[in-house]
Amino acid sequence: MRAVIALSNVSKSFGRQALLTDASFQLDPGERVGLVGPNGAGKSTLFRLIVGEEGPDSGSVNVPKKMSIGYFRQDAAESGGGSVLDEAIAGSGRLGELHSEVGALEEAMADPEQADRMDTILERFGEVQGEYAQLGGYELESLAREVLAGLGFSEEQVEGPMDALSGGWRMRVSIARVLIGRPEVLLLDEPTNHLDIESILWLEQFLAGVEATVLMTCHDRDFMNRVVSRIVEIDGGELVSYSGDYDFYDGQRAVRAKQQGAAFARQQAMLKKEERFIERFEKHAAKAAQVQSRAKKLDKIERLEPPRKRVLVPFRLPEAPRSGNDVATLKGVVKKYGDRAVYDGLDFEVKRGERWCVMGVNGAGKTTLLKLIAGQIEADGGEVRLGASLQMGYFAQVALEVLDPEKSVWEQIDEAFPTATTPSKRNLLGSFDFPGDDIDKPIGVLSGGERSRLVLAQMLFRPPNFLVLDEPTNHLDLVTKEMLVETLARYEGTMIFVSHDRTFLRGLATHVLDLTGGVPTVYPGPYTEWVERMGAEAPGVHS
Repeated sequence: MRAVIALSNVSKSFGRQALLTDASFQLDPGERVGLVGPNGAGKSTLFRLIVGEEGPDSGSVNVPKKMSIGYFRQDAAESGGGSVLDEAIAGSGRLGELHSEVGALEEAMADPEQADRMDTILERFGEVQGEYAQLGGYELESLAREVLAGLGFSEEQVEGPMDALSGGWRMRVSIARVLIGRPEVLLLDEPTNHLDIESILWLEQFLAGVEATVLMTCHDRDFMNRVVSRIVEIDGGELVSYSGDYDFYDGQRAVRAKQQGAAFARQQAMLKKEERFIERFEKHAAKAAQVQSRAKKLDKIERLEPPRKRVLVPFRLPEAPRSGNDVATLKGVVKKYGDRAVYDGLDFEVKRGERWCVMGVNGAGKTTLLKLIAGQIEADGGEVRLGASLQMGYFAQVALEVLDPEKSVWEQIDEAFPTATTPSKRNLLGSFDFPGDDIDKPIGVLSGGERSRLVLAQMLFRPPNFLVLDEPTNHLDLVTKEMLVETLARYEGTMIFVSHDRTFLRGLATHVLDLTGGVPTVYPGPYTEWVERMGAEAPGVHS
């Protein structure tokens, strides 16, 4: 089988940091491959090598010249001032270009002032229309509407101006462009970061139905398990392949790390034994030949590296102060945005020790509910009452703005907790993946995921007794998310949260509030039971 894409003995460095070292990789037609590795390992660099935005320092990157590649990246592209639908179609690669040209040629054919050019126009129209039809262009608008709806856009948003969208919604348009273009190869760099659970589930189904070859990075374990059949890990500059889904890779990597650790330990024991012999007898003339022989043997031995396994130890939360039994009570709450009533007489209670996950289709009011409880916005009617002895911690993406970009990671935590011991603060930062010199990083250069980790670390060092969390796992990688779930599983306070991560939902939710359909529904059991009862992992899942 001819390889779609092949990297042969590729090395790539930035400054003194070697990302790839003599690495080889082959992507075959129809494969679905997940690319994994810690932040900074070189995953995005590998994508840029494939699309030609970067060149290798040595080795070769072979990509067939006529192959169409759709590349979704985290930096959303600039957009024009057209509608969401028009911008999505226009940015969808070759098919989008043909769509625009067909439209322009149709206008030209209807223009009497261009009658003298009609033969040229008709000839060009025939050429363009043939390619457009062959690529499925006449189903393009229908496909675009399907994709945009699947990614959570309402009909009003689809027809509305692109300029009105927030950064997160523009990222969804960027995903749509790549999918609409029907490329032969899809390169997807964290496609689920800006999606809610309904859109993630739709994207799983969509990718299952396309013929394209897929290479992706993703911090959603369930998504990886359902989409990919091979994992390629960037490990110390090498590309190591594992046949199977993410769970299989996780198990095999643990076995491999154990074997590497045992081999390393055996070699270290042997080296110490030989070194002790040399030290003991290096001055004994009778042993001179043996000492020299063993020294030469040691010089020739290829030293094994210890296994590189990134492990985050769950942070041991201090006990939160006890609150009253009634944590939050909403009675007859009304909340409107313009003429649209998000809530019209909402009644809802949160009791001490409960962990509520809030589910609902896009626009159902999940974030609005958390903002009402956290006091970020006021109800237009009814009452929101918080209980006695309550200490609240509210996390949302706006919480990242409280960080001072001029401070270092250490300064942020040290100034927040001046009386705490240095070891306790270092343990906290280590648990949230700020080891060693990383604590000296200026906050201004941190990624979105690093900032989220820092805010969560600061919130949980001395935890409040009521956590209100709006998408706390956004931008967190798999290892950090799993550490956070283990940490919060030991938390004895009360929680209400919105999350699109099913590992988070399964691991923490003891109660479910479903806001779909205008009438909130309470399920007094864990998320896993709610899924069994509903027959779906989220309300309003697109079929």
